Amino acid sequence: MRKIIFLTLLSVGLLFGALENECIVCHAGIKDIRDKNSGMMQAILQKADEAGAKGNDCIVCHGGSPEATEKSAAHQGTITYFKENKGPKAFYPYPASPWINANTCGMCHPNQVAAQENNLMATEQGKIHGALWGFGAKEGYKHTYTNFGGKSPDPHKRLGTKSYQNYMDKLAKLEPQGFLEETKELPAAPTAEEVEKDPTLSVYTYLRQECLRCHTGGKGRERRGDYRGIGCASCHIPYSNAGLYEGNDKSISKKEDGHMLVHAIQSSREVKVSVHDINYSGIPVETCTTCHNRGKRIGVSYQGLMETSYQATFDDKGNGQPKLHTKRYLHLTEDIHYSKGMLCQDCHTSNDMHGDGFFRGANLGAVEIECQDCHGTTSKYPWELPLGYSDEFATKPKTGTARGTTKTLAAYLKQGAIPKDKGDGFLLSARGNPLTKAVRKGDKVMMHLSSGKDIELKPLKLLKKENKISKEGLVAMDQIQAHTDKLECYTCHATWAPQCYGCHVKVDYSGGKQNPDYLAASKHHVNGKTGEVDTLKDFLVDGKVTETRSYLRWEDPALSQNGEGRISPTIPGCQVTLTVIGKDGNALLQNHIFKIKGVEGRDANDTEGINSIVMSPVQPHTVSKKSRTCESCHTSLKAQGKGINGGKYFSDQSKTTIVDLMRADKKLLVKGVDEQIPAIPNLKHDYSVMIDENGTQVQTVGNHWKLSQALDKKTRDKLDRQGACLACHQELPSNDLAVSLMVHTAKYAGVHIDNEMHKTIVHKSILLSAWVQVLGGLFLGGGLVYLYMRRRKQMRCKND
Repeated sequence: MRKIIFLTLLSVGLLFGALENECIVCHAGIKDIRDKNSGMMQAILQKADEAGAKGNDCIVCHGGSPEATEKSAAHQGTITYFKENKGPKAFYPYPASPWINANTCGMCHPNQVAAQENNLMATEQGKIHGALWGFGAKEGYKHTYTNFGGKSPDPHKRLGTKSYQNYMDKLAKLEPQGFLEETKELPAAPTAEEVEKDPTLSVYTYLRQECLRCHTGGKGRERRGDYRGIGCASCHIPYSNAGLYEGNDKSISKKEDGHMLVHAIQSSREVKVSVHDINYSGIPVETCTTCHNRGKRIGVSYQGLMETSYQATFDDKGNGQPKLHTKRYLHLTEDIHYSKGMLCQDCHTSNDMHGDGFFRGANLGAVEIECQDCHGTTSKYPWELPLGYSDEFATKPKTGTARGTTKTLAAYLKQGAIPKDKGDGFLLSARGNPLTKAVRKGDKVMMHLSSGKDIELKPLKLLKKENKISKEGLVAMDQIQAHTDKLECYTCHATWAPQCYGCHVKVDYSGGKQNPDYLAASKHHVNGKTGEVDTLKDFLVDGKVTETRSYLRWEDPALSQNGEGRISPTIPGCQVTLTVIGKDGNALLQNHIFKIKGVEGRDANDTEGINSIVMSPVQPHTVSKKSRTCESCHTSLKAQGKGINGGKYFSDQSKTTIVDLMRADKKLLVKGVDEQIPAIPNLKHDYSVMIDENGTQVQTVGNHWKLSQALDKKTRDKLDRQGACLACHQELPSNDLAVSLMVHTAKYAGVHIDNEMHKTIVHKSILLSAWVQVLGGLFLGGGLVYLYMRRRKQMRCKND
């Protein structure tokens, strides 16, 4: 029947000259991947013409044999359309797959496709290193492994301006452990027998079953909120939370999950995607959060989503909150950029996301932007700052010539949406690449957002000139130069951050092959279709990974020094507390925290080593116009790195807690008891403690970059202003005659001392104290000079 319909429609189409694309016989109603009049579609049609398939845009990406009358024949075969080794070589159901996209997307976008292979979203180099560190730092500081291994290209092929290339060459020499020229493929998941001999090998089971689902070389986990494409389609094809198709192609099921929302490419402000007659442009934040919901959680945090263990609130049927990314959430304050309508791509550059072709160990190595690139400082406009400002990888602020702006763009950047009005030029990133959405207009910046919206941004220097910065803001950003020189902007302006303390990992090998190896599944591909698409059962490996945690927080994150040498918010990283169950059901390791020797921040003669659990400096992506309070840092033990409440909330976690009927002296009265909270032998301090009361670092703080560390003593001394209230109140109300007189005078005069009056009194007291001491010093100094001169005069007279 299908053959009859096909031949009938084909004959009618040929008769009237209307049917050039045989694929739509079966896929009638499917949207064009791009608007027919767009430059991209015209380029696709030109490729079809070159291949001798005039008018059939489908074969340029999918290949296949469209002239065939049966689905099985149409969706297979070696393609003979394309010559010179360009174009599809078979039928590609997933043409954006990185395993074959050099033949598809790469025909028009060769630079981006070549760069993607070594970008962080493909290699997961930082994530791998973090897990290896938590399991005992198996490779030390060196970022040896990536998902599939590989080599960086010739240095001259690095994408970016000459300034950028020089910058990255210098950074690679400064931090060689994070910028390897060649990496190794992650070792295979171990067998249960191998783990019996070396339980630390369980890290590869952990990585392959849990951590490595999000790389762009596979479609990942099919759970609500996690559906996405593969390769270029990971970002450029829309998927809903449910993974259901809502287009008009009758051949695609609307009940089977795992499908794109509609057949369309989402990219820049010039590309309009229509879903149920609603148009949008750009790549929605929700596309990014299909992956960026674990680890640092920057995607969901940007939206104001903070995970919770509870099911509230209820819907009209009484059902609890559904899981999203396998979690439930509270809705906290959104990042101000998100509230303003900015998508992730409005800040992050092409190099940030596609990569520049080279391995870049972790996020700080990959991200080229800083807040000051657009906002500047109160004393300098963005274009007046030197390249490298706030990206120093040193402990002193960058100085040098002004970076300026540019109107020159590389060819690969021109493939994106470029504003027609270039004004006074594009702003430059801290590393020297053009920010194609940020255009200088006099003393202002015009942001041309991917959504189609334009926002006028006034840099801090202009806001100061117009008296539009609050008194608190001027004090923090302008008067206290150390804040500008030593802190990230978001150290103050990120008012919350997700803090998941204690990563309790259990890898159980007693049940045989239970969970799939996602990395192996994605590496197994046929014409770009990876193993996890059809079934994961073929990729089961020994062991089953489960995770849980000790507790969650979000308020007032701690502080530490990040790899760029600046003070940064800090949250728990990979705080692995490992339990490995052997094939016989007994623990090979139980609640184990590894110790690492020779770590920076510890004494060279240290024999015990430092805990491998990690606190990680982070850009939380929760920026607010109103910053956190001065007190939240300057009177906080947590901010100093000494833990929540100085780490004093918890009892000794290195000892087992047993709860049952007992005497007052804790002598148990029963014999059949269970351990309520088994011990964590190496956890002498709470998970939130980075340094103990002696100033000794007790856990790892950042495991990627040389300068990452807990705050040093000099910094803590400057930060710590605890007990400042006592400085005044130890004399109030009557321990000093003058103070007592002032208190009684205020009382009988009816002075009401609220917070504003209190601040006024303190302010006046400081000014009065300062002037008294200065004038007193001048008077004393003048008196001494007078006495000295008089003495000399008397001595002369006496000699005369």
